Amino acid sequence: MINRALDKYIENHFATSKSALLLKGARQTGKTYAIRKYAQKHNMNLIEINFYEDKDARTLFDGANSAKEVLLRISAHTRKKTSLPDTLIFFDEVQTCPNIITWIKFLVDEGSCKYALSGSLLGIELENIESVPVGYMAVKEVFPLDMEEFALCVGISNEVIESIEMAYKNQMPVDTIVHESMLKVVRLYMIVGGMPAVVQSYIDTNDLNVVEEKQYEILELYKMDISKYDPDSKLAINEIFNQIPSELNAKNKRFVLKNLNEHARFLKYQEGFVWLKNAGVAIPTLNVTEPRMPLKLNEQRNLFKLFQNDVGLLACQYALGIQLKLLKDEVTINYGAIYENLVAQELMCHGFGGDDHSLYYFNSKKQGELDFIISQGESVIPIEVKSGKDYNRHNAIANIMDNDEYDIKSAYIFCNSNVEIKDKKIYMPIYMLMFIRKRPHADKQIYKLPLMN
Repeated sequence: MINRALDKYIENHFATSKSALLLKGARQTGKTYAIRKYAQKHNMNLIEINFYEDKDARTLFDGANSAKEVLLRISAHTRKKTSLPDTLIFFDEVQTCPNIITWIKFLVDEGSCKYALSGSLLGIELENIESVPVGYMAVKEVFPLDMEEFALCVGISNEVIESIEMAYKNQMPVDTIVHESMLKVVRLYMIVGGMPAVVQSYIDTNDLNVVEEKQYEILELYKMDISKYDPDSKLAINEIFNQIPSELNAKNKRFVLKNLNEHARFLKYQEGFVWLKNAGVAIPTLNVTEPRMPLKLNEQRNLFKLFQNDVGLLACQYALGIQLKLLKDEVTINYGAIYENLVAQELMCHGFGGDDHSLYYFNSKKQGELDFIISQGESVIPIEVKSGKDYNRHNAIANIMDNDEYDIKSAYIFCNSNVEIKDKKIYMPIYMLMFIRKRPHADKQIYKLPLMN
């Protein structure tokens, strides 16, 4: 059984709040499984309605006058009692039934049941919903398993993770045996990725062929979604989606429109990029004109890289036996695209991308390119990703840090080497990305206006 940080989030939500919980995210990221697992653990009376599979259920709210009437209809439709204690009603694939979002307020107010919802493509479908009930529904975005979750699933102990975190905090090298073991975990993660069904198939079989079959199923499902939910633009969106692996494998990894079509223009394909982002199947990383705060004011929306939402899906698309070559750490392979995708995915999971902000990189003809730039508090931190042995070569970071206007206090270089510090450059093993997380604002930011008496 796969254990995730999401499980603790769900536990805490229902223990401390009466509001409904909506899990949103790309398909196959484990939303439905997490709700079922919670209900089973607490021996709840689970009533599950999948609006995608059960088209008749979409009419349960039509013409209803009260929450009690809706509950009666649910009971009649599912042939399950909604009046039993500890009843959890789970509305799945809610993107196909927008009315449920409006009705959640009244169902929560009625108070006799708990409610969970999940859906894919909600970044697209929620645009058409009349009113989202603020205060009555918490929203949690669900991503594939991150590196820490994956490491725990494949047998790395909590004690080992804690020892690595201590080394990260103290900026000290990791034990050599632990370091080598974790690099093997990272290489396996780049192949398997974090899709729960794929991870479970690996745990059950250790067969990379089975893993690859599951990954191809997910990729086909994404392509079916593209065709179904946006038939007018499906050709453009499919072009973009299919081009991601080759564009990331190019020298500068930047998405070049002319590779789609010689006469392509950004405005023509813009909706396709937005669709893939909102569907959660791609991670855009925007260029910034300067590595200084606030990054959002410096972003260029027509210059970007586009990563897969799951590094395992990307490795699967490259094929050509790359999985075994990755495991053997063969030096003949260019790991750059896969390493960068891993970093983008991890940063996204840890709060550096999402609905209100984006991941960023920096590219300048004079100063060079930084793979990623993140902000922590008031500081900007450049990030370089090195998959090979030449991890000490990074002219762009040197150029940026020598520029006093940017006031860069430190830079991170993630590589296969152990922890090392040179001046303001901090070299860390790639697995220490587990601990790079967006820090929340302080709970209290009190300011009193100093007025004259």
